[in-house]
Amino acid sequence: MPRPVQYNTNIKMVEMPEGYSGEGFHATSFDKVVGLARANSLWPLPFATSCCGIEFMATMGANYDLSRFGSERMGFTPRQCDMLLVAGTIAKKMAPILRQVYLQMAEPRWVIAIGACASSGGIFDSYSVLQGIDQVIPVDVYVPGCPPRPEGILDGILKLQDLVHNESLRRRNSPVYKELMNSYGIE
Repeated sequence: MPRPVQYNTNIKMVEMPEGYSGEGFHATSFDKVVGLARANSLWPLPFATSCCGIEFMATMGANYDLSRFGSERMGFTPRQCDMLLVAGTIAKKMAPILRQVYLQMAEPRWVIAIGACASSGGIFDSYSVLQGIDQVIPVDVYVPGCPPRPEGILDGILKLQDLVHNESLRRRNSPVYKELMNSYGIE
């Protein structure tokens, strides 16, 4: 007896940007098209140092499959990536290296702090551990947990996709953004 086939009806489709549609064409603003393309083609750069890195590896596996969300190409060179995933404990000696990796990334660039250690130092309240990566680089999304489950990491990436999709092309030239970068000592 054959098994009944079950179809997944909870598929999330990418929404078409608002605009004017006709037969065979769709007119919208350039900001919306670029936002849609950026949000669905993020190239992740993993900076994994401990147990959160193992959970990130599980996120890339077949059960969770991060590539379904447009992040299939995992890059290991900062010059080709635009999404930095910092997972795990960052020692203070490692902070300048993390900052250098961030500065080498392609602009526009986004950062996700995965886990308690990357977000706030976690349980390691010691002289050698950086108490949150936001002391050296700006962070866009924080993923809580010690370590966070793969579902949490996927949720963080989806939150970042929403942020990227709605970001104005002019935001990075705004005085507020330049002031934020100057507060980190980044030109």
